[in-house]
Order: sequence, then C-alpha cells, then structure tokens
Amino acid sequence: MAAPLLFGFLVSLAVLTEFVALGRILSARDPIQLRLREHEPTISLLAVEAEPRLSWQRRVVRLVSRLIQRFNLGPRLTAQIARANLPLTAGELTTIILVAALLGFMLGTWRFGVILGLPMAAILGYLPILYVRSAGRQRQQAFTEQLPDVLTLLVSALRAGFGISQVLQAVIEQLPEPASKEFEQVMRMVALGLPVTRALNEMVERIGTGEAELMVTAINIQYDLGGNLAQTLETIGQTIRDRIRIKRELQTLTAQQRLTGLIVALVPVGIALAISVINPQHFGRILAPGLMRILLVYGVASQVMGYLVIRKMLDLEV
Repeated sequence: MAAPLLFGFLVSLAVLTEFVALGRILSARDPIQLRLREHEPTISLLAVEAEPRLSWQRRVVRLVSRLIQRFNLGPRLTAQIARANLPLTAGELTTIILVAALLGFMLGTWRFGVILGLPMAAILGYLPILYVRSAGRQRQQAFTEQLPDVLTLLVSALRAGFGISQVLQAVIEQLPEPASKEFEQVMRMVALGLPVTRALNEMVERIGTGEAELMVTAINIQYDLGGNLAQTLETIGQTIRDRIRIKRELQTLTAQQRLTGLIVALVPVGIALAISVINPQHFGRILAPGLMRILLVYGVASQVMGYLVIRKMLDLEV
C-alpha cells in the first residue's frame, strides 16, 4: 500500500513543479533583462547580503544554471531561447526539461517498466526543446517574410534623407512583430552605448537567417566605408523576394512527399490505437516483460528515425 502512495506523491510533486515552471513562462517579464542575467558577473558580497531569501524554485533553477554553465551548455540554450523570444533563461528551460523527463520516466516505469520508462523520459524531456525550436523557426520565417517590407521602408527613408537611427526608428513604428521587436532591441542596445554595427550583428545572431545577414552586412559596409546604401538595399530586397518565392515553390513541389512521410509515420500508430480499442487484450503479449518490449521500442524508434530522415531529405537549401 505504501508503494502506490509514494508513487502518487512523486507524480504530484513533479506535476506541481511543472506547473510552477509553466507559470514562470507565462509571467510577463522582459526577455532582454532575463538574457542579461545569464551573463551577469559574480555578485558582490554586499549584493548577496542585500538579496532577499530565494524561494526553493529559484534555488533549483540557480543550481541547474550552474551545472549547465559548467558543461558549457548555457550559451547554446540561451541562443535558442533568444531566437524564439521566450521569457526564459537557460536554467529555467533546463529545469523544465528535467522535470518533464522525470515525469515521463515515472509514468513509463509505473505503466510499462524501466525498459519503456527511459524512452518515455526521453520523449517528454525532448518536448520543451522541440517547442523552443519550433517557435524559433516560426519566428525566423515570419521575420524573413517581413524583410522585403523592411527593405522597402529603409530605401524610402534613406532616399528621403533620414539617417540610420531614424530609419530604424521608422521600422519600429510602422511594422508589426517580429521585425519591430528586433529593431527595437537594436535601438535599445544603441541607447546603452553599443555601436550600430555591433547591435545589428547581435540581431543577426538572434535571428540566424541568411537574408538578415545579407541585409546587415550591406548596412555595416556602408556604415564603415560609405556608398549608395539605398540602391544596395533595393537590390538586396529584390534578391530576398526571389529567395522567398523559390522557397514557396519548393514547399509546393515537396508537399506530397512531406504528407506521404507523415502518413507513413502515423498509420502504424493509428492501427495500434484502433486494435487496442477493439480488442484491448491483443497487445497484452507484446507489452509483457522480456524481448517483446525491446522489439516494441525498436519499432517505435525506427518509425521516428524514418520520419526524420524523410524530413531531412526534403529540407532543401536555397
């Protein structure tokens, strides 16, 4: 009787921790300040004495932050979070991953045993990373689709006689997110004393697209050497429009293959669910301890790898 109670307590604790972490995600905080805290220098003794008593959640996050910094994982996670523009730090994201993996391990072990508990932990632990990467890709695509409008506005403002700072301010005022948000961060960095070229390079690192790098490179060259920036940006804008058109044509041409890969990956899952509903005892033998569970894990892993290989084959660079 004690074992089920202990298991229920552990699951409740994991779920509570997960909700606390999700609450921190949904809370309104400045992502720039959060990312700056990742790179704070060592806190002085006076600041430590003046700092209020930390909650246990913050203590856990701080401990995880120190661990990932020791393994040099902090900058990579911070770059992915910045690309997705999420109000998180690397330590908080790692804490969410660990809690999700622990919850998956306990549920998988309780229902199927340790052999399937580890894959469940890997799947649930990977879901936060998948969400961050998906949000980053969506934001990259949205920014790239806005670039022609950004360049059109830049060219018009430059030909009207505005300077670089005034041009960037016009982009902030007249365009929606994510372009306005990114250029607003550029202007905030400039206001803090960073050169315009470095602030734009920081934006390119956050966005991580070739189109943004092409635009910023042209601006930086003109800023250092001079030249007709309006004409250069107009040419770059036409190039980016052609790249976007080609990418859309490729998505149209490969839509059937991507749908085929998705169907091939989901058909076994759908058949298994249908059989489990029609005849629940049918999978009793394959879920029994022993070799059959290993074969089941191998089959699921093969399906996932096959789907990822198909997606990779259709991921064409322009």
